[in-house]
Amino acid sequence: MDYVSALVPPAVMAVFFIGVVRVIVKTQGGAAKAKEDAAVDAALARAEGARQASAGGDA
Repeated sequence: MDYVSALVPPAVMAVFFIGVVRVIVKTQGGAAKAKEDAAVDAALARAEGARQASAGGDA
């Protein structure tokens, strides 16, 4: 019966990992994707603007 106790933890971790992957795959895309993409694009634009402003001020 030692083999059962040795196999249970990896089996539980495998089931948990499969569940996490399923949640990640299901939450990709959908209605919130456009809003999330817009937020990332806005943050990148602000960072690029700040970088250009600091580079322009140094010259």
